[in-house]
Amino acid sequence: MKNFKQDLISSAQEFKKLRVLCALAVMGALALALKEAASFDIGPYASIGFSGIPNQVVDMLFGPVTGALFGGAMDVLKFFIKSTGAFHFGFTFNAMLAAFIYGCFYYKRPVRLWRVLAAKGLVEVVVNLGLGTLWKSQLAGKAFFHMLPALSAWSLVNWLLNTAVFYVIAKGLEKAGVFRLFRKD
Repeated sequence: MKNFKQDLISSAQEFKKLRVLCALAVMGALALALKEAASFDIGPYASIGFSGIPNQVVDMLFGPVTGALFGGAMDVLKFFIKSTGAFHFGFTFNAMLAAFIYGCFYYKRPVRLWRVLAAKGLVEVVVNLGLGTLWKSQLAGKAFFHMLPALSAWSLVNWLLNTAVFYVIAKGLEKAGVFRLFRKD
């Protein structure tokens, strides 16, 4: 518990560093560009995109507090730049909660497949499948349990695909020494 509290404090203090603010700006621009150029809807409630990768790099580098605030801000910006429906704060909350979870799993820790699988699995079940289905059912006017089976199948595919993509990218950045540049104090 002590490490968790220290990680939260350390993550909140990341905002005091100029290099962190610059990195957030670059990652934000990259996330917006990926949302615009590499995002595809594959149905009324599912899409494939890579704009979440810069967000997860932020979660890994700067922790759960910074990641959650960045995730919320990016969700709102992405909505205004390329909206795919009505605004619902639940999805912004989802972005913040997912970033917080990723930050708890990744911050100041080495990249491991089991860690990425666990973090992405927790986010898929709690945030995307649980809360995401609730928000989508509210917007679509359909019953939660009516939408759950189709979204469950997509969630499984999404979990495995996103785990593989993020693990390969994060491992490559780790081997290239990118994370060491930001983790030194």
